[in-house]
Amino acid sequence: MTLTGLAIFFLASCQPTEPDYSAYLFAYFTGNGPGEEQVHYAISKDGYHYQALNDNRPVIDSKTISESGGVRDPHILRGQDGQFYMVVTDLYVPEMGWQNTAMVLLKSSDLVNWTHTVIDIPATYPDNFGDVNRVWAPQTIYDPEAKKYMLYWSMRHNQDADIIYYAYANADFTGLESEPKQLLFKKGACIDGDIVLKDGKCYLFFKNEDEGAKGIMLAISDQINEGYEVQEGFVDQTDDAVEGSGTFKLIGTDQYILMYDLYTAGKYQFCVTDDLQNFQVIDEDISMDFHPRHGSVIPITRKEQERLLDKWGKLSMLVLGSENEQVRQNNIEIEEEQIVLPVAPGTDLSGFDPDFTVSEGVEVTPPGAQDFSGGPVSYTFTADGKTRTVAVSVAGRANPVLAGYYADPEIIYSEREKKYFLYPTSDGFNGWSGKYFEVFASDDLVNWSNEGKIIDLTKDVSWADRNAWAPCAIEKKVGDSYKYYYYFTAAQKIGVAVADNPIGPFKDSGQALINFKPDGVEGGQEIDPDVFHDPQSGKDYLYWGNGYMAVAELNEDMVSIKKETIRVLTPDRTYREGTEVFYRDGKYYFLWSEDDTRSPNYRVRYATADSPLGPLNIPENNLVIEKDPDQGIYGTGHNSVIHDQANDQWYIVYHRFNKPKGIDMGDAAGFNREVCIDKLTFDAAGAIQEVQPTLEGLLSE
Repeated sequence: MTLTGLAIFFLASCQPTEPDYSAYLFAYFTGNGPGEEQVHYAISKDGYHYQALNDNRPVIDSKTISESGGVRDPHILRGQDGQFYMVVTDLYVPEMGWQNTAMVLLKSSDLVNWTHTVIDIPATYPDNFGDVNRVWAPQTIYDPEAKKYMLYWSMRHNQDADIIYYAYANADFTGLESEPKQLLFKKGACIDGDIVLKDGKCYLFFKNEDEGAKGIMLAISDQINEGYEVQEGFVDQTDDAVEGSGTFKLIGTDQYILMYDLYTAGKYQFCVTDDLQNFQVIDEDISMDFHPRHGSVIPITRKEQERLLDKWGKLSMLVLGSENEQVRQNNIEIEEEQIVLPVAPGTDLSGFDPDFTVSEGVEVTPPGAQDFSGGPVSYTFTADGKTRTVAVSVAGRANPVLAGYYADPEIIYSEREKKYFLYPTSDGFNGWSGKYFEVFASDDLVNWSNEGKIIDLTKDVSWADRNAWAPCAIEKKVGDSYKYYYYFTAAQKIGVAVADNPIGPFKDSGQALINFKPDGVEGGQEIDPDVFHDPQSGKDYLYWGNGYMAVAELNEDMVSIKKETIRVLTPDRTYREGTEVFYRDGKYYFLWSEDDTRSPNYRVRYATADSPLGPLNIPENNLVIEKDPDQGIYGTGHNSVIHDQANDQWYIVYHRFNKPKGIDMGDAAGFNREVCIDKLTFDAAGAIQEVQPTLEGLLSE
């Protein structure tokens, strides 16, 4: 071997070898509400399918590492020295809004135990950065030329534009070597930088914050800390609002994933790329059992994966769900000692195959169909030589009555069709950002069929294109035919659409019916309509309001109101929204929801009156339905009521948090809701008896 060959061999042998990666770690936070600004972990074996560790609870207590009590935007880097470096935004939005001054630097040898240091920028560099009021989304990258770790993040001085800066960390990663310098020179505000090194180039993804031109953009340079040239256009592949881009390389390939937070839609979008400039959306290939906000993904070794699973892994990491179509997928309960599979009404339990979906390499015994009619069956799950034995139960349940996430249910009985029709809010969208409505039909209140979309705000409504909420409907006989009037919320205004069939097609009137506040009302929103036909007078009324309850008589055309009849009937301080009015045995009943739909304490109260225009009489005990923690039922509210005349039985239709995940979802529980039906009963004097929410619903009917 020549001297040159020896030198090359020596240099190559001294280079750090890349670890044998086998999985991915996703670090993220979950929202802006109390307790949601904390570091969470999830694991994926393929970079496409992710499962939350620690039951989607934090893995680090923000209060122990931050000045504010909250941390956001976690970014983890595997260092050249085998250590892990994490940086986070030090911010607690519920108290601070969108202004902060610090970030947190953390260091770990095992991804489990972290040391930390808080860097307050104005306090550390008062001369040139004393007026900084935003320090957002830090990240770390190793500079191979400087042989140092470079931090970069966005900052804002006073009310100026946000700018991306950089500085090098000191040797022990507890501070900065010098004051920050500007990294990206671009007119306008920029945040959420993310640098990738590829083929001698530095690719800086960032969010452009200019009003009317927001999105993920790309700048490229030959040097890691200067010379970035902004490329034309946006790299994100969506029209939704985005932020928090992150990139990672797929193990064993030359492909990269660009991911970003669709923060108003409550999800991430993943794109695959070979060159970091052309991107293909692969959302259909991605799954997560959690709702992340702005995070980062790194590859990890099998040993690191096992360490994380030993610390925070749960049975749910082995058992992902069930392929059996009778199982209500959103309601599977996987606990450490048992699994409960809720199934559709009428399912035969004597020969039922759970058909478990499990992680790669997990073996399940016994295989095939088993007899669950006599109770739980013992199952064993084996992975990597370790076994878990749990009791598996299959339980027939009618609640929720709809598959998927829906809320604010309105129910009617169609005399023409001799069927029930359910009109809910389409839920599961971050920040209640749904844009369409669907309708469901049933003969028995237990089995429901989806009859499809009836209004898409983006196509069918000219005056609003967002926030499709809380509809109501009524069937009116006109001569020998029927008309159907559908009142709905869009962009915090109320509209009306008309159809000849309870499943549509519905035609919007072309303008908002309610887009104003009644005289004397301040605050609140013009949402949550309820339409009521008075059987005594033959008149029709529209009720609405959030923060106040208003009513007006509808004109005969049912698409306009008599403004001179508007009254405000707000019952008391418990009133929040969701008015429901019905008539029974000479009394008018007024129901409403108390508290916030994101709260587990969301519940229903009532009053009575001798007229659809009040005044309201509020019973001393006027609670209709509330949470039942023993059953894991929370957030029971925003209801409608239906009377089955055939058996003189009344029913309450309401939404609740998803069970079992909702109570651990924070604010997201308020837009991942489910529709349920239970009996509504009255005492001899006509008082509503408090409803016990159930899991079984009307299964026993």
